[in-house]
Parts: sequence; structure tokens; C-alpha cells
Amino acid sequence: MSLKTKSLLLIILILLVDQFVKILVKTNMVLGDEIMVIGNWFRIHFLENNGMAFGLEWGGKPGKAALSIFRMAAIVGIFWFLLSLIKKKAPLGLILSISAIVAGALGNLIDSAFYGLIFSESWHTPAALFPEGGGYSSFLHGRVVDMLYFPVIDAHWPTWSPIKPGESFIFFRPVFNIADTSITTGVLSILVFQKKFFGESK
Repeated sequence: MSLKTKSLLLIILILLVDQFVKILVKTNMVLGDEIMVIGNWFRIHFLENNGMAFGLEWGGKPGKAALSIFRMAAIVGIFWFLLSLIKKKAPLGLILSISAIVAGALGNLIDSAFYGLIFSESWHTPAALFPEGGGYSSFLHGRVVDMLYFPVIDAHWPTWSPIKPGESFIFFRPVFNIADTSITTGVLSILVFQKKFFGESK
């Protein structure tokens, strides 16, 4: 199996799993719904965000469209870099790491670009796919679906603590999705194995 085929298969696999899980959550859960999977530390918690880290927003609808266009340009650039690595027969680990980043970026871009067109809102009832009246927004203005939540520690600060006495404390609060995991895994793999990857590339 060629490097290109392995890269393409990984991208397709990540995209299929990412979109399957997002559609399953979107069509069966209401925003804020939570399902306990393993005790209290692994939950499916349905949230949506406008695509920036930590739910930040910038510039309203024009800013959202600009962010989506920037994402497209970034994906094209990373994909071009991936193709150049494949032509140079770079290490498989490096190629798969970049492929995972491309797949994750594409997965979240699909949400931003198309989910507003093909889904109804998820406020009071699960979203309908291809609703009769049209989706909840326009092209490039969809929201990214997040659902993976790992509050490993869910406790309270001691009442004697000088920092937020008695208040709730949650370790690892972010809610994310498979596309985010794919990007993070790809980046971490490159950082951890950079000497091996780029040493072999030389």
C-alpha cells in the first residue's frame, strides 16, 4: 500500500467517524444534554461553538465567515505540504500525523460550512437533518459540534483555601470532538517524534 493510499485512508476514516458521531449526537440530543459513559469522568456532553478555541467569537457573522475562509486556506496549505512529504517519501509517522491534522481541520470545517444549512436548531428538541424550512443558518455560519467531556476531577476547593474557598473545581473542563482529538494527536506526535521524523526526512 502506497504512502498516498495510507494517508487518504486515515483522512477518510477520521472524517467518517467524526461526522458519524456528530450527526448521532445532533439528531438525538438537545444542547446541554449529558450521558454518563464511564463513571463521572467520561461523559457525552452536547455543546456547540462558533469554531474558535474556548468558544470565543470575533466580528459577528462577517468574522465567522472570515474564520471559515481562513480555515479553508490553511487546510489547502497543510494539504499541499502533505503531498510534498508524500512525494519526498517522508517517514510514515510524519505523513500520518499531518494526515490526522488535515482530517481534523476538515471535520470541523464541514460543521462550520454546512451544518447551518442542513440542520435545524437543537435548543428544545434534537435537530432534524434537512428540515423542511431549511437549516438554522447560512453557508459558512454553522456551529461546531462538541461532545467529549473528561472532568477527571470534579470537586470543591476547601473552605480554608485562599483560592476560591468552597467553589467548584473541575480539572480538564474543555468539551471537544473527534476532529479536535485528531488535530491534537497529530501535533503532539510531531512534537514528540520530531527528531525521528525530520532526521529521517533529511
